[in-house]
Amino acid sequence: MGLQSTFHAPHGGADFLGWRKTRTGTTEIVYDDGVTRRMIWRVASTDPSEARISEALRVAVGSLRVIPTLYDELKKRAIAIERVAG
Repeated sequence: MGLQSTFHAPHGGADFLGWRKTRTGTTEIVYDDGVTRRMIWRVASTDPSEARISEALRVAVGSLRVIPTLYDELKKRAIAIERVAG
């Protein structure tokens, strides 16, 4: 079974989190609240573990405060990010 790369809020919200690979091979994390906010971060680690990223996104999107939880979960897993858009 492959890794899940997109997650939607289970509590009825329109929150979306996902990770993707760009053409240059870098990994990006995307957040969209379904109304006004869309944020994109570039993973600064040279060799990020996709399993660790997926787990962090799964936990974050399941919380009511998605963005603060995302930052906490990435920090716990030592995944450095830099904001690209939003």
